[in-house]
Amino acid sequence: MIWFIPGLIALVLGAELLVRGASRLALALGISPLVVGLTVVAFGTSSPELAVSVQAAWSGRVDIALGNVVGSNIINVLFILGLSALIVPLVVNRQLVRQEVPVMIGVSLLLWAFAANGGINRWEGLIFIGLLAAYITLHLRQSRRDTAATREAKAPSVDQRSWESHWGVQVLLILGGLALLVLGANWLVEAAVTLARLLGVSEMVVGLTIVAFGTSLPEVATSILAAARGQRDIAVGNVVGSNIFNILAVLGVSAAVAPSDLRVAASLLAFDIPVMVAVAVACLPIFFTGHLITRWNGALFLVYYIAYTAFLVLASAGHDGLAGLSMVMTYFVLPLTAITLTALAWRHWRAAHGSMPP
Repeated sequence: MIWFIPGLIALVLGAELLVRGASRLALALGISPLVVGLTVVAFGTSSPELAVSVQAAWSGRVDIALGNVVGSNIINVLFILGLSALIVPLVVNRQLVRQEVPVMIGVSLLLWAFAANGGINRWEGLIFIGLLAAYITLHLRQSRRDTAATREAKAPSVDQRSWESHWGVQVLLILGGLALLVLGANWLVEAAVTLARLLGVSEMVVGLTIVAFGTSLPEVATSILAAARGQRDIAVGNVVGSNIFNILAVLGVSAAVAPSDLRVAASLLAFDIPVMVAVAVACLPIFFTGHLITRWNGALFLVYYIAYTAFLVLASAGHDGLAGLSMVMTYFVLPLTAITLTALAWRHWRAAHGSMPP
């Protein structure tokens, strides 16, 4: 537990360096902040998930490896986007709605399909890695097409006299930030897992909650700091890109290097993976409605994360309150939310097409 405070300090400093370096690098190279958030920042802040899941898969602790990925994806949307939107409403780039969120939904559904038979094998892991390579290639080509226009639009705002204007300094800021993020996350996870073992919690619950939250702390720090600094494309792109990276790279590499197939626990297949898919799908109507994540949306995400965590804790403890929570969520909160989001999305679509006043 002595590593908690040093880990937290490392995360804050790492997030500061990463956001500053990434945003400056985007300016200098003419790459949009959204692309940087979806690739460099998202993949970099997901490196703790990669390290933890690969190590867990290699050592046979499959529940932690899978729980870390699924839990991190749920935390990224419900907690990180929720908290970031409470700080400042997040404007959603249209590319996220048209391309990135559908990709996130698609890879989440693919994970569910691969896990349906009770395990994820090496070949399925290699498919994930191949899809990751295609995803990165797509962004590189899109960025290359947009580079000239972006440079022309952004060049006047760059202060060439600033020491941060040199690309080498920006790369060092990014690398230093990533190193601090990984180090801080590892210290925090070590402290959290020690506490969980003392409390006698199962490895699956540890993976879905404490380990997932610990390895998601770089995303937490980066997205919140980016939102506070006005880098909203990086804040939202970091979350969506991290979720895609977690499945394609973290789970792909874990399945590829594991000595045997990654066995999927029945509880994960019956509850947690469907929740992960539902969270991904829920992003589409929220992002589509006005291309804005409002404070109300952020509060809704946070409420759902609290309810999800409470469900896991009550289920692990066999608490009598589990039945009541399940009934309220299943028959009241979830249907009401689905109806509200559908109505808002439909109203926005009709207003955008001139069928009714906005």
